Amino acid sequence: MSMNNKQRWMGGVVLLGGGVLLAALLLKGKEEIHQNQVTPPPVATTSQKGKAAPAEESVQLQPMTVDVATEKRLLEEQRRAREKAVAEQEAKAAEFLRMQQQAEAEAARKAAEEYAAANARRKAAQESSDNIPPELNVDDKTKAQLKAEADKKQQQQKQAQQKADAEKKLAEQKRQATADAEKKAADEKKRQAEEAKKKAEADKKAEADKKAAEDKKRKLEEQRKAEEKKAADEKKRKADEAKKKAEADKARDLLENGDKQWMVQVALAANEANADAVAAKLRAKGYKVTKSPTSKGIRIMVGPAKDRETADATRKKINSDASLGMKSAWVIDWVPLDKR
Repeated sequence: MSMNNKQRWMGGVVLLGGGVLLAALLLKGKEEIHQNQVTPPPVATTSQKGKAAPAEESVQLQPMTVDVATEKRLLEEQRRAREKAVAEQEAKAAEFLRMQQQAEAEAARKAAEEYAAANARRKAAQESSDNIPPELNVDDKTKAQLKAEADKKQQQQKQAQQKADAEKKLAEQKRQATADAEKKAADEKKRQAEEAKKKAEADKKAEADKKAAEDKKRKLEEQRKAEEKKAADEKKRKADEAKKKAEADKARDLLENGDKQWMVQVALAANEANADAVAAKLRAKGYKVTKSPTSKGIRIMVGPAKDRETADATRKKINSDASLGMKSAWVIDWVPLDKR
């Protein structure tokens, strides 16, 4: 195998191995970024002694969003984890590119050294003999091939870098879109919570206003009924007073101006209430009752009668009626005031 073929073979092996490794690394990084975007990092459980449990025994804990602040914190932690994974992947890709460039530079240096050594041997051989091997008489062609291979390698590296930049930009766009969507969802949830709170406050205020209105209406109704009852009581009291006054005036007129003088005095009440009670009992039995106020009390009388015999018969009937309990009734000769 000639020196040029050996150099081409080594360069091809380096390029092929570098391309395979770069493709595998980029594919693995893309899968890790996709997993970080889809699935949140697992939370390791701790044993009773405080040590982290193995990865196989770890339990995935789903975050429970208690409120908006907790949900924001969880979203921020997920965003940071994704950014960290992307940064680590970019660092790995940069390190691989650096190692590949270093390997390519080393291969180019060795190829240059071998090429210089071959030229030195070729020059020495030309000086010692005019018989120049045909395989060494291709300096310009070899240089052109090496330059073409270097340009091709540089172009591949540029394309790989452009592809990595495009994937990085796409990942950043996806991350930004995810962050915007999460922020929009959080804002919408917060808006709905605020609307629900305002609605609850409005309902509570409306219920309080309704209750206050009902209480006010009930108090006004009670006040109206109380006033109506008071007015009715006052009207009844005045009517009773007018009735009593009319009865007293009638009795006084009958006793003082009438021509029937015989009366049966039943009792002498200390007040108007007692007099009304006695009069009610007598009226219930069918007697005609007359009341007359005096300086010692209110006189309750039955009559008048046309003569003393009739009045005395009435007295005996009243005294003998056990239901009345009035055994001290007596007959009086009523003399009007203007004839006394």
